[in-house]
Amino acid sequence: MTALTAEAAGGAPSPHAGPGPRPPRGRGAELTLLAGAVLLCFLGHLHVGLATTGHLPPSAGRHAAGLAVAALLAHLAVRFRAPYADPVLLPIAFLLNGLGLVLIQRLDATTPARTAAGDQLRWSAVGLALFVLAVAVLRDHRTLQRYAYLSVAAALALMLVPVFFPAVNGAHIWIRFAGLSLQPGEFAKILLAVFFAAYLAANRTALALTGRRLFPWLPLRVPLRLLPGRVLGPILTIWLLSVGVLVLERDLGTSLLFFGLFVVMLFTATGRIGWIAVGLALAALGAYAVGALEPHVHGRVQDWLNPFASIERGEGPGQLAQSLFAFGAGGLLGAGLGHGRSFLIGFAAKSDFILATAGEELGLAGLTAILLLYGLLVDRGFRAGLALRDPFGRLLATGLASIVALQVFGIAGGVTGLIPLTGMAMPFLAQGGSSVVTNWIIVALLVRLSDSARRPRPAAAFPAGADAGAGTGPGARGSAGTGPGTSTGAAA
Repeated sequence: MTALTAEAAGGAPSPHAGPGPRPPRGRGAELTLLAGAVLLCFLGHLHVGLATTGHLPPSAGRHAAGLAVAALLAHLAVRFRAPYADPVLLPIAFLLNGLGLVLIQRLDATTPARTAAGDQLRWSAVGLALFVLAVAVLRDHRTLQRYAYLSVAAALALMLVPVFFPAVNGAHIWIRFAGLSLQPGEFAKILLAVFFAAYLAANRTALALTGRRLFPWLPLRVPLRLLPGRVLGPILTIWLLSVGVLVLERDLGTSLLFFGLFVVMLFTATGRIGWIAVGLALAALGAYAVGALEPHVHGRVQDWLNPFASIERGEGPGQLAQSLFAFGAGGLLGAGLGHGRSFLIGFAAKSDFILATAGEELGLAGLTAILLLYGLLVDRGFRAGLALRDPFGRLLATGLASIVALQVFGIAGGVTGLIPLTGMAMPFLAQGGSSVVTNWIIVALLVRLSDSARRPRPAAAFPAGADAGAGTGPGARGSAGTGPGTSTGAAA
């Protein structure tokens, strides 16, 4: 029986079937999508120049050439070092980054002394360079698993350093020196994702099966269990760490991001929905306690509950109220690039409020397109995780995609009044060197993970003249390597 007939009959494919046709790599599709992204970013640059100054930007030619060269270099790095990577990841990241440059350029036009667009362009170049370097150097994602505890130690150090620097906008999340500013928490989230993936991959069985059963009289399909101390200890430590970051740095967004990341990865590792309920309860408890005691966080909660309170007091609209006005003014199709008034929000380019600029000038249609791009980026990350065979890679891909998803939800929810403002930077859109560099590293890791997931596996080798029926029993060691206990190269 052929492999196709066996599969159609519901059985396993023949162990002697060939590897089949090689799956398409998708590099041509990636190059085409990148060309479209470059064109859209260039047209946005021209439109902002015409709308704000009445003539084409003098640097239009250099801008177009720079975008094209950057896109080509990134594409060549993927083509030669990760040829089976998902062809959608790089174009989406490039388009979001380019659109962010357009929006920041538009906000710069209202204040001639501002140079935010130039700074963001330089940081984007650094991020792309690190993307190329990461794709070229990291040949196997499993190498990162060896540095799990070094990663968490570095993450803790990066999160504690800003406490010793002055607060910026009420939060201790920045390091400023020699005219530069860095946000170490942006880099810490990648290091924590690596540690979480390594820890959970090593302890997923204990997390799912061990521990004393709680409330045995409850008719639950999946019983609740109290985990042993050696397993429960790191979980409680992470929760205390997230609350500690919230207290010391007064940064609601970073705290919720770290804890949300761990809960999502914990659920992925164990498949127990109860962990999500426990995680939400602990996060809500910590956020409520700190929100009631910490004045800066308490103020954000009060603004969320009544965003128009400052108008009622005669003080004028606050940032959240201005953001809601901007979304309302955008309507369905928007006011057009360069024709909105979202600059009244204040430092919109450097915060989550840049999404209000997109909502006002691109309208509901443009804002929906941006959110769909983020959704597609997250979806491709989850797909890579589902296709990977090793637990570490599966968890790492899920964690990296969840970082983007949690940030977008926290920011979009904050500026639309769904949840209190978190103060995080919109990935790729908002100005921030640390943010854009970190997000390019995340995309590079997702490219490497998707390359491993999509790469065709080598076919099992069989000695010449072997019997066609040999090696097909349960205990055979010459099968195609689909069982967990096989010793062939395919299983490795």
